Amino acid sequence: MDNELNLEIHCADLLDKMKDIPSESIDLIVTDPPYNLNKNYGNNQDTREFIEYMEFSKKWLKEADRVLKPTGTIYVFMGMRYISYIYNILESDMRYHFNSWIVWYYTQGIGKTIGFSPRHDDILMFTKSKEFTFNLDNIRIPQKYYRSVNNMRGANPGNVWEFSHMHYCNKHRLQHPTQKPEGLYERIILASSNPGDTVLDPFVGSGTALRVCQNTGRNCIGIDINPEYIRMCKDRLLRPFDGFDSIDARMERVPNDLNDPDIRKEYILNHIEWFLKNHERSIPSFIKAVREKYGEKMRRAGQLDMLDEIEQGCSHFDNY
Repeated sequence: MDNELNLEIHCADLLDKMKDIPSESIDLIVTDPPYNLNKNYGNNQDTREFIEYMEFSKKWLKEADRVLKPTGTIYVFMGMRYISYIYNILESDMRYHFNSWIVWYYTQGIGKTIGFSPRHDDILMFTKSKEFTFNLDNIRIPQKYYRSVNNMRGANPGNVWEFSHMHYCNKHRLQHPTQKPEGLYERIILASSNPGDTVLDPFVGSGTALRVCQNTGRNCIGIDINPEYIRMCKDRLLRPFDGFDSIDARMERVPNDLNDPDIRKEYILNHIEWFLKNHERSIPSFIKAVREKYGEKMRRAGQLDMLDEIEQGCSHFDNY
C-alpha cells in the first residue's frame, strides 16, 4: 500500500519546515508535542520557561492553522499542566471549533509517593470550521448486546479511551521516551481523514502517525529535529505489517444474545472485518470468546466449521 502513498520524513526544525508546506493543503493534523516536563529527547531537552513555551506553542499552532484545510481537524496530545493554555490558544486566539476532550486512560504510569499518580493523558480535538470529516462507522466498537434496534455496526467509542502504554518490555517499543500506541492514532486517523488524504505530524518522534497512515492508505508528512528519530521512523516503515501494536480491548468482545443462527454467522464474519481488520493478532482471542459464549449453540447449528476455518487462517499468529 505504501508504494502508492507519499510518506515524507523530514529532519528539521518544525517552524522552518512547516513554512515549506503549502497553505490549506493538510486534511488532518495529529501530534504529540513536548509537554515541557524536562524529558530528554536526545539532542534536545524539553525544558523551557513558561513564557518561552507558550510563545513556541503559539508559533507552531499558527503554522498549523495556515497549512490546515478549511475542513480540517487538529488533535493535540497534551499533559495536564499546559492543556488549558493550548485549549485557549485554539479556541480564543485561533477561533477554532471545539469538538472533543478525549481522555486516554492507562493502567500504569508514573509512580508518586506524595500525591496521586497520573493515569491518563488528554487529547484535544478542534476543527477549523463546522464542516469537517468524521467517519463514525470506521471507529465504532462492538455492542454489549445484540438487539435488532441497535446499530450492529457498533457503538460510538466515547471520549475515554483505554490503551496500554508502550511499556519497555513490549516488543514493539522503540528507543523513544514518549512513544504512543498505534491504536490511538488509528482511531483518530480513521475518524478524521479519508484514504488519500494528507496527515501532518510536526512532532513525529518514533513515527506512529507515519506507520498508521502507511497501513490505512493516507499520505503523511512527519517532522522531527532529532536525526536518530528520523532513522527510527524510516526503519519502522520498512518492517512487514502484521497488525497494529495496540487495540481497545472492547474490540474483541462478543455481543450477548446472538441467538439466531443466521444473524450470528453474519455478525461473526462482519465483526472481523469491522473491528479487527488491522488487528489480526486479536482474531484468535475473539474466536475463543465466541466458542466460550456460543460454542454449544453453534455446534447444534453446524457452524463450528466456520470458526475452525477462521482459526486455521490465523494459525501463523500462535507465537504472538
